[in-house]
Amino acid sequence: MKFDRAECDILRRLQADGRISNVELAEKVGLSESPCFRRVRGLEQAGVIDGYAARLNRRALGLQVTAFVLVTLDKQDERKQRQFLSEVEGEEHIVECHAMSGSHDFLLKVVARNMDHFSELSMQRILKFPGVRNIESNFSLLAVKEGGALPIGSGSPVS
Repeated sequence: MKFDRAECDILRRLQADGRISNVELAEKVGLSESPCFRRVRGLEQAGVIDGYAARLNRRALGLQVTAFVLVTLDKQDERKQRQFLSEVEGEEHIVECHAMSGSHDFLLKVVARNMDHFSELSMQRILKFPGVRNIESNFSLLAVKEGGALPIGSGSPVS
């Protein structure tokens, strides 16, 4: 999909502030309200805008630990992999899951209240998911950049 300059600007501003009103957005991107609204709706319908959500402060919610867990499965058994992914989907403390190339099969981003809670999640839950042979955990000491906006215009097709 190709984006014109106005659409690129709309996407950048919505990533920075998803609660911006259409009136303010239109003003900032240099469009009148109706065309701006139509462009946003078009971007939503095209699937470019996937949704809107509030970013929550995990520490304010009592989630003091962030770990990245590398998972190696027993073998490439489709049934066990589907069961594993179903377990991942059902565990609210796993906030991201990525299929990986290389020596590990998946990378999980896990949040926990504290180290005891993480230990329970990893030993009593993740290690017992179907097909899991091994896990390795790495802990975040400081989030330097998190939840960054996607680049618009620099790598995206622009008309």
